[in-house]
Amino acid sequence: MNMPHTASLDHNLLNHNLFNYVLRLGDSPLILAQRLCEWCGHAPELEIDLALANIGLDLLGQARHFLSYAATLDGTDAEKNRESDEDRLAFGRDEREFRNLLLVEQPNGGFNDTLVRQFFIDAYHVLLHQALRQSRDTQLAAISNKSLKEVEYHLRFSRGWMIRLGDGTEQSHEKMQQSVNQLWRFTGELFHCDEVEQQLAEAGIAVDPRTLHEPWQQMVKDTFAQATLEIPQEPPYRQGGKQGRHTEHLGYILAEMQFLQRAYPDNNW
Repeated sequence: MNMPHTASLDHNLLNHNLFNYVLRLGDSPLILAQRLCEWCGHAPELEIDLALANIGLDLLGQARHFLSYAATLDGTDAEKNRESDEDRLAFGRDEREFRNLLLVEQPNGGFNDTLVRQFFIDAYHVLLHQALRQSRDTQLAAISNKSLKEVEYHLRFSRGWMIRLGDGTEQSHEKMQQSVNQLWRFTGELFHCDEVEQQLAEAGIAVDPRTLHEPWQQMVKDTFAQATLEIPQEPPYRQGGKQGRHTEHLGYILAEMQFLQRAYPDNNW
């Protein structure tokens, strides 16, 4: 019996991990874009309405780049005898097949909840894309180089509003602190490193998320100091989204996002 060569096994594992990693990079902005689009026509000010819509469109564009790349790594769906593409990855997967961070699937709540969620992920995205530009994978580096310009704007927007409302009225400060306390438990997952990321980081392809924690923490501390907000004492503990274990909220997002494609598969509009 001929056994596969070890190098071949390592190469296959690397490709499998790369596919899953790129899905993670694409799924988080995809789900967050869907969340932000829910604000369209409902934001507290017209300027904020337009800003959230534009940020959502930026994130959707990033998701398309990553999912298109993931589709080239996925190849052909043998069961359905068709090529994988960004649309099939976005609209054809079930909840447990999504690899997005738990933070991005949390409900919009009030503007304060959306803003805190956005600030946490914006600070993370800036650091992630800064580091990922150095990836040995030229496609990932190129996508991150383009995305960095967008997420830097996103961070300016969310950070500015964090300071304005945190250091605003007594009511706005209280609401912002409540949102921070509520969402803080999801931030630990941003820096959790599993075998997928560790192997790819050692190969110079992925970013080890643990290296982003300290600069992210410092960015949060600096912003909170100006916003007169406090970092919760309770350590963040919720994780599992990157492995397909989600909160109850993702199923409802997908039910709305995937309805047309599920009801009329492969239709052209």
